[in-house]
Amino acid sequence: MEIRKQNKFHEFVKKFGLYILAGVAVVVIVVAATLAAVLTKQDAPVEVTTQPLSFGVPAQNASVIKDFSDTKLQYNETLNKWEAHFSVDLTSEDPTVMAVLDGTVTDVSYKYLTGHTVTIEHADGFVSVYSSLDEDVPVKEGDKVTKGQKIGQMSDSAAGEATYGAHLDFTLLQDGEEIDPNDYISLQNK
Repeated sequence: MEIRKQNKFHEFVKKFGLYILAGVAVVVIVVAATLAAVLTKQDAPVEVTTQPLSFGVPAQNASVIKDFSDTKLQYNETLNKWEAHFSVDLTSEDPTVMAVLDGTVTDVSYKYLTGHTVTIEHADGFVSVYSSLDEDVPVKEGDKVTKGQKIGQMSDSAAGEATYGAHLDFTLLQDGEEIDPNDYISLQNK
């Protein structure tokens, strides 16, 4: 009886062995492909969907006294010369200057021509620069700021635009290039 069982098993293997081997090979290939797909998916970068940036205004009820122009020269009365103007000059009865987006203060400095200046780095390569501020700047380099947070007061500290009186010289950059703030911010009473 023992021999008969061995013969039946031997005959079964002879008859179906190739099919069994092929089945095992298919299972191995499927398992290997599944593992490869799982491992590849884990290494793939996760797509992050972000909301478009929503800019605030740098000053409430502001009037534009000199607009952005990268193609047409504008006359600078203080310096008595024609020049491109890569910023927007604003004035308002309320001299409070606010951050236009959440970000990190990367520079608080003073230069004779531009006055006291605060530079803030934002998401998506944006940088906002607020010049001609009063010397009492309430933020310092490294501070995290939120949209609408007070970062200074308009003043006449910019010697290069002294004829404008107390005002804000607002510059917006993206990826290191000056861009027209009007494309992103509704500057009031223009």
